[in-house]
Amino acid sequence: MTILPLHIHEPSTFAFDVKTVRRAAQYWLDKSTIHPIPRWVSFGVALAIVFLRIYLVQGYFIIAYGLGIFLLNNFIAFLSPLEDPTDGPGLPTSAAEGKEYKPFTRKMPEFKFWLACFRGTCTSFLMTFFSIFDVPVFWPILVMYFCILFFMTMKKQIAHMYKHKYVPFSFGKSKYHNAGVESGTFGGGMSGAGRKGR
Repeated sequence: MTILPLHIHEPSTFAFDVKTVRRAAQYWLDKSTIHPIPRWVSFGVALAIVFLRIYLVQGYFIIAYGLGIFLLNNFIAFLSPLEDPTDGPGLPTSAAEGKEYKPFTRKMPEFKFWLACFRGTCTSFLMTFFSIFDVPVFWPILVMYFCILFFMTMKKQIAHMYKHKYVPFSFGKSKYHNAGVESGTFGGGMSGAGRKGR
């Protein structure tokens, strides 16, 4: 009777490498959370590379348009409050509630906003190397469409901010370091309320 040798299935080297890369990427993302300026500088560099690539090849204008719409949608989510005031009662139920200070909580936090923009920009750059995405289009029309969409969207967002009296930015406010809270330009609050005495 012949005994066949048993084959022990070892974990795939490729799967191991993918896990290692993901772990390393997550490590550096976690390290970058407290460094917003370098993160946004890296995004600006990536965005400039994408548009330089499109300018040099004189194509892939539809990718630039799609990236612009994607960034605009994320920017609106970054400016919008987590809880839309239009979903609740129109008037405060008491005088104390009307004067109460409400901290501004974003629908999309700053770090997630940056990460989505950075990933979208890198994806757009990779797409410019595939001719299937080079759809012939008259680019001035795309620019006009985007400008109109940007104007109408921002006008609606500013009207919403003015109506419900909230400010998504807080220039010049006190910054609290090592407190686990957002500070500087990424803070904000519902501006219809008075602050308590210090």
